Amino acid sequence: MPEIKRYTASQSAEWNEFVERSKNGTFLFHRSYMDYHADRFADHSLMVWHKGRLCGLLPANEHDGTLYSHQGLTYGGLITDEHATTAFVCDTFEAINQYLAGQGFKQVVYKAVPWPYHRLPAEEDLYAITQICGGRLMVRHISSTIDLHERLSFTESRRSGLRKASVAGLQVREKGPEGLEGFWHVLSDNLSTKYDAQPVHTVEEMRLLMERFPQHISLFTVDDGDQVVGGTVIYLMPQVAHTQYISASHEGKQHGALDLLFDHILHLDLGCRYFDFGKSSDGDGSDLNRPLIFQKEGFGGRGVCYDWYEWDVDKKLTS
Repeated sequence: MPEIKRYTASQSAEWNEFVERSKNGTFLFHRSYMDYHADRFADHSLMVWHKGRLCGLLPANEHDGTLYSHQGLTYGGLITDEHATTAFVCDTFEAINQYLAGQGFKQVVYKAVPWPYHRLPAEEDLYAITQICGGRLMVRHISSTIDLHERLSFTESRRSGLRKASVAGLQVREKGPEGLEGFWHVLSDNLSTKYDAQPVHTVEEMRLLMERFPQHISLFTVDDGDQVVGGTVIYLMPQVAHTQYISASHEGKQHGALDLLFDHILHLDLGCRYFDFGKSSDGDGSDLNRPLIFQKEGFGGRGVCYDWYEWDVDKKLTS
């Protein structure tokens, strides 16, 4: 039976090395990324050991008797390597449940890693959490993803935006951390006006992350002369380029800034198979933002689900 141990900061190098060779891990699970907001979450990440070898990781935090995987991340399921078999993963979740019961946990909320992010097929966890843990789907979000090997053409509405951007003389530029201030102003204004919200990251946090992960985080802006009218922050991973933030000013929207932006980016060699625009649903996923997903699908994106599961630790152990 696998042995489950709680992660400690002294094991960061070992943790990070496993993420690098895993079949479904991304740089979001690197401790230098996870720990930038360590003050907001009580970390309770787990490490899976078997016969003295590290076999898996579960990025997680605890809150009010529930283990979350992980509230500070978009996804955060069990990270395994190419040696993980279905039987071993089932045994792992039995061991995780026993560990959690012994620690007094009552419930688990589990965010699975969406399949495009897998370097190799890695959905053994989905089988195990339903068949071993009695897990049930609690949230399903819809994202829009492009297979860069099988790209669909832009719709006419997106091509129309491209023509407007050309007439307006807008330009796309890739920038370093120093370009964040201009884009964050556009992003913050847009989120505040439309949703009465602010970006998850402060501009200082995103600058820190860009400096820590220069090969993985890129900023592209659309400029009208010296003025930023749109842009996106992209997270680059082996399988996927993911838009962490997208925004345009009122002027940028009028002149097709985002159409120009993604036409430019999608013609770059990103070194990956998929381009993921991120989710277009809110709350538990039932609230579909139709204008937003219409725009993403206009670029050629099609649906990939981001699923969350939950199960009761005590109920499973006594059933």
